Amino acid sequence: MKTRIIAAVVLLPLLLLVLLAAPTIVTAILFSLLCAIGAYELLYGTGMVRHPRLVIYSMLAAALVPLWCWFGCEIAAAKAGILAFFGLMFMEMMLSNLKLKLDKVALCVFGGLLIPYMLSSLVRLIVANNGRFLVLIPFAIAFLSDSGAYFIGCKFGKHKMAPVISPKKSVEGLLGGMIAGVLGMIIFVLVLQLGFGFQVNYIYAAIYGLIGSLAGVFGDLCFSVIKRQTGIKDYGNLIPGHGGVLDRFDSIIVVAFLVELLLHWIPVVVK
Repeated sequence: MKTRIIAAVVLLPLLLLVLLAAPTIVTAILFSLLCAIGAYELLYGTGMVRHPRLVIYSMLAAALVPLWCWFGCEIAAAKAGILAFFGLMFMEMMLSNLKLKLDKVALCVFGGLLIPYMLSSLVRLIVANNGRFLVLIPFAIAFLSDSGAYFIGCKFGKHKMAPVISPKKSVEGLLGGMIAGVLGMIIFVLVLQLGFGFQVNYIYAAIYGLIGSLAGVFGDLCFSVIKRQTGIKDYGNLIPGHGGVLDRFDSIIVVAFLVELLLHWIPVVVK
């Protein structure tokens, strides 16, 4: 626990510095690196794909997705990249004389394209209008709801929510996380209104906090399922006390993608 707290105290300010002060290309490069590491953790680290070239192709694709988002999400470039990735995957299947199975290729698509695209919502948010403020929303929801779930679960948790997938999660913790997410979002938009002159919608803020907290738990459980099926405790040890990239960003991957959609459908802040 001590190592976990120290790592959070050191890394959280650095993350905020990158999100709030650094040029947006720095954010894109950071998440490019994180996506590549995440692809490696999911494929090679779990043992599900040990084919070196497939892992390298997937890491390269994962690294390019955030940069593609930063450069404007050019559709023609995406089509070219998908075509190249498709060609490389099936070329490897042919060269293996059918020993390389389709499920391995599907995992590479999942780790090299889908997960990076969802996590790159953070890059797409930060380059939008008022992006420095918008990009904080997924982190506020995920971290506050996770903290609420942890403390309420430790204090009052009695009913297991998913005992096989995540034994420490409780129904009481889930409710605590939902409350913390809603309150956290209301306080967040209040600060934006009073401190930065934004027009805010408090009902939408509550919706963001409620649905976002559920999405965070869902994301956590999704990646926990993979860990249980592959028999690993953590995806990696990159972050002391926290595990790997996917251990730390499992909920953010889903929450950020959801927030991007919600901002399109029901914008919570306007300036």
